[in-house]
Amino acid sequence: MQFLYPNVLFFMLIPTILLAFFITTNKKNIEKHFTKEALSKLQVANKFLSQSSRNILFFIAILLMIISLARPVLDKKEKEIKQDINSYILALDVSKSMFAQDLPPNRYTFAKTKLLNFIENSKDKEIGIILFSSSSYILSPLTQDITSLKELVKNLDNSIQLENGSEISTAIKTASKLLKNKTNKNLILLTDGTDKQEFKEEIALANNLNINIYTIGMATNKKSAIKLNENQYLTDEKGNIVTVALNEQIKHLSLNTNAAYINFTFNNSDINQILQVIDEKKQKEKNDIKKYKVYTELFYFPLALALFILLIAFSSLPKLKYLPFVLLIFISTDTKASITDFKIIDKATTLYENQNYKEASKEFKKIAKNSEAHYNLANSLYKEKKYKEAIDEYKKVVTSNEDLEFKKLHNLGNSYTKINKLQDAIKMYEKALQIKKDKQTKENLEIVKKALEKNKQENQNNKDKQDNKKDKNKENSQKNEQKNQEEKNENPKENKQKEEKDSENLKEKKQENSKDKNSSLEKIKKEVPISDIEEKKWLKELENSSTVFLKKDEQKNTNSKW
Repeated sequence: MQFLYPNVLFFMLIPTILLAFFITTNKKNIEKHFTKEALSKLQVANKFLSQSSRNILFFIAILLMIISLARPVLDKKEKEIKQDINSYILALDVSKSMFAQDLPPNRYTFAKTKLLNFIENSKDKEIGIILFSSSSYILSPLTQDITSLKELVKNLDNSIQLENGSEISTAIKTASKLLKNKTNKNLILLTDGTDKQEFKEEIALANNLNINIYTIGMATNKKSAIKLNENQYLTDEKGNIVTVALNEQIKHLSLNTNAAYINFTFNNSDINQILQVIDEKKQKEKNDIKKYKVYTELFYFPLALALFILLIAFSSLPKLKYLPFVLLIFISTDTKASITDFKIIDKATTLYENQNYKEASKEFKKIAKNSEAHYNLANSLYKEKKYKEAIDEYKKVVTSNEDLEFKKLHNLGNSYTKINKLQDAIKMYEKALQIKKDKQTKENLEIVKKALEKNKQENQNNKDKQDNKKDKNKENSQKNEQKNQEEKNENPKENKQKEEKDSENLKEKKQENSKDKNSSLEKIKKEVPISDIEEKKWLKELENSSTVFLKKDEQKNTNSKW
């Protein structure tokens, strides 16, 4: 075992010795810096540990932390960093000169076939492909997906022609971007050499970007015409057919950029030679790789032990007779109060667990003197379904404890929901979620929001229905009045005649009723005639008396002819 930072042991021993000195010989000096109230909270009383024993534990813990800072290690080993796999960019010249026909069927198609063979022979390597003429175009970034690369190249149009001329500098810059995170930057050109005679600028650019340029000449030394389409060839300004051959000056570009140049072959020997040179260079770099030391860390062992000793030194175990009440505080999920009267809290907790919430509330009220106690009381009232009283108690909970504050807000949201104050419930849930992203609280919030939205929608629908009904009735009434008025205005003559006719009909009807009435009276007279003898008798009585009292005779049906 060894220490990676042994100097820490030396420098940290000085304050450690001083601390040990003050703890053991000058115990009372601490009272100068702290009040008695603060000391009473800092000091712990434990019948199992004396003051000197506790000081020794502090001293041992500090020593262990110093050892941990010195970083003890074991089993030194050496490892090599895994090197990147070979990566390179294939650049295909697509300028018009590549459509010369000195290679079958032309230089471009021949180079495309060579490109496919490159991909096929480059397994376990990263390849990127670009096309260039006077500008460059990325066909594919670096990838090991050989199948996809082959499909991309196969689908290239055989008659593709981008711009006149070839600018290799554009291909170098694009390759540098694609290889920016690679230590070995290789660019392989498939070109006829372009029409340049000097490549000083390209060589300087490649060396500055640390790019190795390999070239395969895709042309013969025999000049050939450039066929643009079936019946047309490229001509100069005078109308003469332009002919081009391989520009061998391109080899200077490769030789001056720490790479290699080779002419095309009809087999894959040119490809294999280029790949072999790249692999050999890669192998040489592997021999120069630095080895890194790796250790087994041990610092966490003394650190963990120091923390454990500090826990013992600062702790004081409760008396056994109070142990059941302390356990109740930690076991109970709803009662989070700080309790001093163990008998009351024990009784209240038991009642709460037995679902006797009414009695539990009475007990909790006896100790409702702080935030935790109010919280416990509010929980009991909530269980009693006294939601308004529970809300009042929850509001009395004022605390800096985020966990208690979250629970209070969550339960307030539940309470407001129970009394259908959905807006207030939403506010409480949102405040709770600002403290803690709780799944249940979030679900409750969504449920309440949906319920509130539903209520609003229903109220709006009812209001709209009533308004529509009123509008409809009003509209119908207006239509009827309008219709009557229109009929009146349209046929004033007919209306007058109709009114006169109705008046005549009414008059005739009255006359008929009068006739009917008279006829009815006449009929009664005929049916009940008065005899001549009785008539004479009544007349005689009338002569003898000034007042006559008549009594209605209720006649019965008889067979008498009278």
